[in-house]
Amino acid sequence: MSIPFGAHIPFVEHLGITLEAFDDGESVLHFPVKPEHLNSFDVTHGGAVMTFMDVVMAAAARSVDKLKGVVTIEMKTSFMRGAAIQPGQHLTGHGRLLHRTRQLAFTEGRILDAQGQLCAHATATFKYVERTSRAEPATD
Repeated sequence: MSIPFGAHIPFVEHLGITLEAFDDGESVLHFPVKPEHLNSFDVTHGGAVMTFMDVVMAAAARSVDKLKGVVTIEMKTSFMRGAAIQPGQHLTGHGRLLHRTRQLAFTEGRILDAQGQLCAHATATFKYVERTSRAEPATD
């Protein structure tokens, strides 16, 4: 089985998040929002958006050293608009590594709706960690 993220992440697989780009400090991912991911206003629940954002930024952090895992240290998210999605559409996440030290990655991310409108922006700090094994790496 191919593991595009370089790691088996059951929760990411459960959500259906897919990877489009994952290199040189940049990441692009897609989240096919389902009815169970919505809130009472019929837009993507903020917790689902933040989960997606965390994965987007972690991928950007890992893209420069795919043999390491990352764990989230802190994350700040700002919501600009509700992430409304129609059936068959998806949210797109763009992650970027801003700065890296030996142990830490400083990142930012953006979530766009199907019309390309900015729904959320975040920054996060991740700690690089050694994988616990090559077969089942510890990642975010």
